[in-house]
Amino acid sequence: MKQILLTSTALFLVLMTFAQDQQVENMKKEANREVKKEEQQKEGWTKGGVFNLNLSQGASRNWAAGAERASFSINAITNGFAYYKKGRNIWDNTANLQYGIVNATSIGTRKNDDRIDLLSKYGYQLKNPKWYVSVLGNVRTQFTDGFDYSATPKKQNSAFFAPAYVLLSPGLMYKPNKTFDVFLSPVTSRWVVVSGGHKDLRRIFGFTDTTKSSINEIGAFLTANLKRDIAKNINLTSRLDLFSNYRNNPKNVDVFWTNVIGMKVNKYIGVTYNFDLIYDDDVNDAKRPGRKLGTQWKSLLGVGFTATF
Repeated sequence: MKQILLTSTALFLVLMTFAQDQQVENMKKEANREVKKEEQQKEGWTKGGVFNLNLSQGASRNWAAGAERASFSINAITNGFAYYKKGRNIWDNTANLQYGIVNATSIGTRKNDDRIDLLSKYGYQLKNPKWYVSVLGNVRTQFTDGFDYSATPKKQNSAFFAPAYVLLSPGLMYKPNKTFDVFLSPVTSRWVVVSGGHKDLRRIFGFTDTTKSSINEIGAFLTANLKRDIAKNINLTSRLDLFSNYRNNPKNVDVFWTNVIGMKVNKYIGVTYNFDLIYDDDVNDAKRPGRKLGTQWKSLLGVGFTATF
């Protein structure tokens, strides 16, 4: 009897262990299937985006510690995307639009953010499903005039399509899932454009011949894109562009890195943090002739209305 009891107990434990192992294995398969399903891009169009509108206002009177008598700022950020997939063909399009102004009693009205960034990529899937033969196009500029406010009087230093960066690039794209991709091209053509109405700004952006409205550069190009949720109600959109100009100091790689972190408080209220870093060895310092501008960076934190579409 004792032996039968021990044998039965041992068999029960073995069956329980097997059942638990099988259940765990099934759970793993289910989880993997769900993750795979979420990461795969579906056939047809996938569209969406996020719009953020951040407002702030301040006022003071007879404030001993010192403060602006009145201040107001407004910033709008739109990140939109439209992805298309049919068989082995994919076409990814993104738009990043930003604009902001600040008004204060002591300084008047100025803009503190301004960007138009349009990116389009077509890819044809190879035998390895994570790799694509691809071609990429990108246009980056701004909406309105920019000024150097440290000069007296203020001095214009940029405008719409002054500059604009236009890029056309064939290459290979590695895309393991819909949230991340890397594009690499050994031969890329990039144009730095300063429109005809702003000839006086061309020297700032490396033009040696100011009669021309554009400079053509040939070089190597890499862009890496990440768009994913990093926690519940927190998403990250990050893009890193690297360009090496074969014709002029190829070791001085141009860097464009932009990041947007969105934190949703509820359906309509959110927090947005934007950080940008740019390094372009061809951009001169307008304040100090003969010197390069160096590394540029900008950050912006805002709380306000957010909408997902």
